[in-house]
Amino acid sequence: MALRRYGGEWGPVILPAFKAGDPALASRMVGSTPTRFRQVFSLSAAYTPVLPHWRDTAGALLLPGQVGRGPAGKTLGDRLAAGGTGGHIFPALSVGQELRARHAGETRGGPEIEFLGTGRGLEARVVPAAGFRLRTIAAAGLKGIGGVKRLANMLVLPKSVYETASTLREFQPDVVVGVGGYLAGPVMLEAALRDIPTLLIEPNAVPGFTNRVLAPLVRLAAVGFEDAARFYGSKTRVTGHPIRRAFFSVPPKAHSSPFTVLVVGGSQGSKGINRCMPEAMRLLPREMVKVVHQTGERDYNAVEGAYRDRGIAAEVCAFIEDVPGALARADLVVARSGASTVAEIAAAGKAAVLIPFPHATDQHQLHNARALERAGAARVIEEQNLTPQRLADEILALLESLERLTAMECAARAFSKPGAAERIADLIEELAR
Repeated sequence: MALRRYGGEWGPVILPAFKAGDPALASRMVGSTPTRFRQVFSLSAAYTPVLPHWRDTAGALLLPGQVGRGPAGKTLGDRLAAGGTGGHIFPALSVGQELRARHAGETRGGPEIEFLGTGRGLEARVVPAAGFRLRTIAAAGLKGIGGVKRLANMLVLPKSVYETASTLREFQPDVVVGVGGYLAGPVMLEAALRDIPTLLIEPNAVPGFTNRVLAPLVRLAAVGFEDAARFYGSKTRVTGHPIRRAFFSVPPKAHSSPFTVLVVGGSQGSKGINRCMPEAMRLLPREMVKVVHQTGERDYNAVEGAYRDRGIAAEVCAFIEDVPGALARADLVVARSGASTVAEIAAAGKAAVLIPFPHATDQHQLHNARALERAGAARVIEEQNLTPQRLADEILALLESLERLTAMECAARAFSKPGAAERIADLIEELAR
């Protein structure tokens, strides 16, 4: 692994990697000297914390990133790599923050964590804001893409492999943790070829393409939904979905009119919800309902204009930084059903009307939404059935029955699994021993 000087000592740096079968690297990882382990996450995301114990074998790597070893008796650092949508970034951030917090008081210095991603979209803002460095590589997805675009994305693969291989040669991972996304595949595969312990974080009720392909290769799979356990067999550990602790601290709200409806289309917004909600609000009693609407950057102007044209005093924003605070204000949530969104709604104890993204890979959003609905915490409207009238009817039915609304909130809290980040961090440390 590559080392950096911390004061008078050398510490390891963790990042993602891809190249397989490096005999020189293998020889350096055998017969060992006491070292600390490092880890990385992949969402593409990777993370590497310094653990408090010493071991005689290589350390830990999280996808797409890694952990490595250094000279005898020297401490090691760590890094984490992540990228993609909020559903990939935020789980890795939660686990990375947990690992960093565990070792914040160590005299040898805390972990050095870096994220690996494409540098596009949300990750470019959120990762640095959380205090982590974001390192970027060229990458493009293939699932669900056809024609010329698929060919163009395939041509990016050699550069992706080369760049990640270069990182691997520098940072020699010990444990790899994948959080899904197209960058996770090459990293986890490379780790398996090198016999490096791997942990896959599966956030959805039904795994996506990459995580299904990786299932036979990983050592452990940390799943957020019980429904996903069947895909990983004895490797499964039901941990819950890692989200920030602040969501579990959202207090119950005393419901009274006017009610606040929070509309969240995911980190990138939702065209279907953004088009429908202003018209649905026109059908609801003005004195009874207020709306707070996160639109995503792309649709902000159109949605703000739609409410204004209808004379509705909506609170419209492109992105909500303080989501726990917004949930605390809400009597009801209208949202997509990505894994992180579902976990956050449940942790906050909020009733929800869920509108799954119809083009999500393998319909995983629909499966997530149905899981919360079966628990009694949500109503589900598939987008093919979404109309302003249907949405207004669902909202009104819940706000007019506070007993039902409260029962759904209790069901949501019962569905949530506090401590997921801590449990996943425990698994990482277990693999690193």
